[in-house]
Amino acid sequence: VQLQASGGGLVQAGGSLRLSCAASGGSFVFNAMGWFRQAPGKEREFVGGFHRGGSGTTYADSVKGRFTISRDTAKNTMYLQMNSLRSEDTAVYYCAASATIIYSQLGVASAYNYWGQGTLVTVSS
Repeated sequence: VQLQASGGGLVQAGGSLRLSCAASGGSFVFNAMGWFRQAPGKEREFVGGFHRGGSGTTYADSVKGRFTISRDTAKNTMYLQMNSLRSEDTAVYYCAASATIIYSQLGVASAYNYWGQGTLVTVSS
């Protein structure tokens, strides 16, 4: 299974971007999918995700109300719509998936076993 992230770029503060994560190469029975990001000199952090055992999508407080995760199961693709972008959103964004993690691990990067290659989002102020 491969995950391919795309859609990053340079945007002004207050602008929007939509990232895509396309899954290919296998039968997709994931328990969970999510987005993470890593800014220069910082650890990878959870942005948002969903789990089969959960009641919806979970977001980090820093992006709640600005970012939205959606998915198109027919296209095996997950999206991250990012609005009202801020300079502190600048990072490499990664999509991730797992067939085995439990709900309480949704925000734990080490619990995911499939990762996209990352796409750079740069927000200029």
